[in-house]
Amino acid sequence: MDKRLLDILCCPVSKSPVSPLGRAQLDALNAEIRAGTVQTVTGAKVGTPLAAGLITADGKVVYRVEDDIPVMLADEAIGTTQLASFPL
Repeated sequence: MDKRLLDILCCPVSKSPVSPLGRAQLDALNAEIRAGTVQTVTGAKVGTPLAAGLITADGKVVYRVEDDIPVMLADEAIGTTQLASFPL
């Protein structure tokens, strides 16, 4: 992802800066998505593993990235507190 874009992106709710998910974070999140236990903040089930994602600086919220385009919609965010083994 373009560094200039990352520099201006932030969480639409908390205004916290975001950074790309690390490999361990992405793997842990996708494992739980495959297990069927992950929901968005609005309670919708996340059925498709992420190819990439952005996480807020406080590590509480993940936004997916589709085709190198960040999906920064508050309703589609994934809260990390629901994840049993998510590395911060």
